[in-house]
Amino acid sequence: MTILQEVLAANADYVAAFGDKGKLALPPARRFAILTCMDARLDPAKYAGLSEGDAHVIRNAGGRASDDAIRSLVISHKLLGTLEWFVIHHTNCGMELFSDEVMAELLDDSLETAAFDGANWSNPKHGGGCSGGHFIRWHTIKSQEESVLQDVQRIREHPLVPAYIPIYGYIYDVGTGRLIEVPKASEAGRVG
Repeated sequence: MTILQEVLAANADYVAAFGDKGKLALPPARRFAILTCMDARLDPAKYAGLSEGDAHVIRNAGGRASDDAIRSLVISHKLLGTLEWFVIHHTNCGMELFSDEVMAELLDDSLETAAFDGANWSNPKHGGGCSGGHFIRWHTIKSQEESVLQDVQRIREHPLVPAYIPIYGYIYDVGTGRLIEVPKASEAGRVG
């Protein structure tokens, strides 16, 4: 069975048990949002006790407060009523394994999937690259605690973010499933 067939079969099962979920309200019932990483090991529904319709979950590489993530948070509050936000990064994040320069050089050489030997990235295939990677800020991570603090501060200081929305900073431990608060981040996100 191909990935496509697996997804469509799973969707058919989901549709069969869908029930009243089509009646869920558009605004999130618990009125909060989570900004977190796209890492497949993270399941915000499980680690935050969510059911469908409970909260907004915004995901990107690293769970970073990019312009688009902030756009989503502002929409989440302004149009859909969320009143609290969480920034949740995680241990053992792939965004800690490269720099903007490494990514740009890899893309310059090839657009094929790169290989990682535990210390360095390399392209198994060469040619067909693009210099466009030199013009993107990849939002890599050097320290989880620092990146959570930076992201909470960036959100808190954004002119479109109301001062009355608390923003909490956490790191998800991929080894235990525990959410670990980053006190400096939560302090920076405190209601002003």
